[in-house]
Amino acid sequence: MIFIGLGANLPHPLYGKPQATIKAAVAALTSSVTKVLACSPLYISSPVPISDDPLFINAVALMDTDLAPSDLMSFMHSVEELFGRIRTTTNAARVLDLDLIAYKDFVSVPDEIPILPHPRMSERGFVLLPLADLVPTWKHCKTGISVRELIAALPPEQNCVRLPDDF
Repeated sequence: MIFIGLGANLPHPLYGKPQATIKAAVAALTSSVTKVLACSPLYISSPVPISDDPLFINAVALMDTDLAPSDLMSFMHSVEELFGRIRTTTNAARVLDLDLIAYKDFVSVPDEIPILPHPRMSERGFVLLPLADLVPTWKHCKTGISVRELIAALPPEQNCVRLPDDF
């Protein structure tokens, strides 16, 4: 299973609100070499680290591809650029953020890019809760800890709220 985290907290000039941008990004992630198999419901979360930036809309997509992890990451960056993502400072507000969360059972070696599984996924409610919606039995390929156990260990500030389906 390949999981992509999606996030946005700035309006897009064409799609408008971040939730519409996320839905458009899910469509853009399907190409001749990639396919979105499923997408979680949308969640709303605070920026990490906490700041005055707008709240984020997040989701996780289950993907299928024969691309290698580094090639998939390059494809994801091209989708971000297509949506107008401009990389400025770390954790800056953004129109679209795509993160490669996990790529099958692949565990990268030190200094390999991308780092897999994502090094901070276990600390992020906005990743774990949508992931649990998609695959409630998922286990971290490096630690073997279940997604439910990871959610139970989250600090309170990592709480996020699932949005109604019609939001």
